[in-house]
Formats: sequence, C-alpha cells, structure tokens
Amino acid sequence: MSVFYHRYDLPDGVAFGQVVAVDTETMGLSLQRDRLCVVQLSAGDGDAHLVHFPEPRYDAPNLKRLFADPGVVKLFHFARFDVAMVQRHLGVRCAPVWCTKIASKLTRTNTDRHGLKDLCRDLIGVEISKQQQTSDWGAADLSADQQAYAASDVLHLHQLKARLEGLLDREGRRDLAEACFRFLPVRAALDLAGWENEDVFAH
Repeated sequence: MSVFYHRYDLPDGVAFGQVVAVDTETMGLSLQRDRLCVVQLSAGDGDAHLVHFPEPRYDAPNLKRLFADPGVVKLFHFARFDVAMVQRHLGVRCAPVWCTKIASKLTRTNTDRHGLKDLCRDLIGVEISKQQQTSDWGAADLSADQQAYAASDVLHLHQLKARLEGLLDREGRRDLAEACFRFLPVRAALDLAGWENEDVFAH
C-alpha cells in the first residue's frame, strides 16, 4: 500500500478509472458548522491519495473536475454526508454515486450493523481501526497514523461494492439501490437547505 499526500488539490495526471472510492474527514458531523479537511481517494489498486485542506481554501480544480465527471462513479460509505460536504465546500454536485451503506441496508436485513468496520469484517474478512476517527483533521500536518487511518477508509470500498452487488442481485434489489443512489445528491441538497431531520415524504 502507498499513501500519496497532497495539499489543496490532486496533482495533474492522477487517474482513477471508472470507479473511484472516496471518503472525507471533517472537523465534526455538522454540515452547517464543520468544515471539510481531507478528501481520500482510491482506484481500488491498493493505493490512496489524500487531499488535505489545513485551511479552508477549496480552489481545487482537479478534484472538482473528478467529482463532476459523469463518466466516473464516486464510491462512498455513507455517501449522504460526504456528498453534502463536497457540495458545500467544493461547490460541486457529485454524481454519479454508489453507497455501500445503502446497499448494505437494502440487502443485509439480518443485521443492524452497517458501519464500514462491520462491512469490512463481515464481507471481506478485514479488520480496520477507527482509533483516529475523532482526531484533529484540521491540523497543519497530518500524522502518519492519521494518514494510515484515512487511507484505510477507501482501500476496501471496491471489494465491498463487488460483494454488495452480488447481494443486491441475489435479493432482487439492484434497481431500488440504483434509484437511491441517483437521489443522493438531492438528499444532500435537502440536508444543506435545512431539512436534514425532517422526512419531506411523511404525511
């Protein structure tokens, strides 16, 4: 595994193929209060690229181009939050997207454990650590432990996607999942507009 650390944008010439695994690290979990600090990306080849924003400067044309590219699927775990953060700070509507958490909830109805750590353990036999999850991602420099943690959040998403696609097909729920994925940028926009805790489809 190699981890490539970049400040404020991806360098020119980095390619990820048709599916790029993505995650974000933020100062907290509030879309309105907290800022984007790190974007992690992987092509599924065992390498990870980390784009660090130690200050809230988001002029990142290469990263924005990747997120807006309709020919590249952006693969997330819990895409709702990450897509909203990208939309808010980078000003990009991230699409198309694929979410392992939604796929898990639609297929693994025998459990209520749909976290990334649970999926890695249950579906591909990999144990990942969440020790650095609440560390200071807005620091001027990321520690080696922070970089390793951030990388681990994207290195296994391609494998999880492959396993979950099989489960979606087995359970006959691929079309339902794809419809959910298409709706995610709208769900993120609703969250950013103030409807994050209200079900607009409720009576």
